[in-house]
Amino acid sequence: MTINKLDNLLEVMKELRDPINGCEWDKSQTFDSILPYTIEEAYEVADAIDKKDFEALKEELGDLLLQVVFHSQMASEIDEFNINDVINSVVNKLKHRHPHIYSQNKVENSEQQETSWEKIKAKEREEKSIREGKDISVLDNIPNNFPSMMRSEKLQQRAATIGFDWDDINPVLEKVLEELGELKHELTSTNNEDRILDEAGDLIFACINLLRHLNINSETALRAANFKFEKRFRILERFLSSSKDQNSIPPQELNALWEKAKKVTG
Repeated sequence: MTINKLDNLLEVMKELRDPINGCEWDKSQTFDSILPYTIEEAYEVADAIDKKDFEALKEELGDLLLQVVFHSQMASEIDEFNINDVINSVVNKLKHRHPHIYSQNKVENSEQQETSWEKIKAKEREEKSIREGKDISVLDNIPNNFPSMMRSEKLQQRAATIGFDWDDINPVLEKVLEELGELKHELTSTNNEDRILDEAGDLIFACINLLRHLNINSETALRAANFKFEKRFRILERFLSSSKDQNSIPPQELNALWEKAKKVTG
C-alpha cells in the first residue's frame, strides 16, 4: 500500500466521523459498539483463507483494515493515539522481537528463533506487570475475551514453559479418558447440572491439551469437523428430498443415509 492510498482511507474515515458533516451512524459509534464488527471481520478473513478465495480475502482484509483505521480515528479524537502510533508500535515490536535481524544476535534455525521470540515476549510481559504493580505470572496478558478454545491452548502453552506439562502423549490421552469417565459418572449418578457443566469443561480442556501435544490447532481441527459435518448433512438432505415428511423418518433410516453420505464424501 502506498502512503497516498493509506492517506485516502484515513481522510475518508475522518470525514465520516466529522461532527458536523459526517455520517450519523459512523459518528455514533464507540470502541464498544464496533467491537463485534472487528471480531466478525477477523473471522471473515479466516473464512476466506480456509476457502482459498483470494478475491474474498482481498476484500475482507480491507474490511479488517477499516476496523484498525476506525479505532485509531476514535482514539485520535480523544487524544489517546493515532494511526501513526499504531504503526510505530508494531514496527518497534517486530524489530525488538527479531534481534537476529536487527542486532548482532544470531540464531541457527527456526526452532531457536521461536525460542528467542517466546523469551522476548515473556520479558515484555514481565516488564509490563512490574510497570502496573502486578504479581508476575506466565499466564499474564492472555485476553479473557479470546475464543475459549484458543485461550485454553494459550494457557496450556504458557504453563508448559515452566515444566507444567507431560513429556509424552500417553498420560495426556489417559487424562482425556479420565475426564470422560468423570462426566459419565456425573450423568449416571448425581445428574447435577453444575457438576455436569464442570466435568464437560474439563473434558474439552483435556481434549485441547491432547491436540496441542499432537501439534494440531484445536480451532482448526473443530473448523474442519464442522465443515465435514455440514458437507455430509447437506448430502443427507438431498437423499431426503423425495420424502414427503422428513420429520417422520425413523432414526435407523437416518443413520443408514448418514453412512451413505459419509461414503460419498470419503
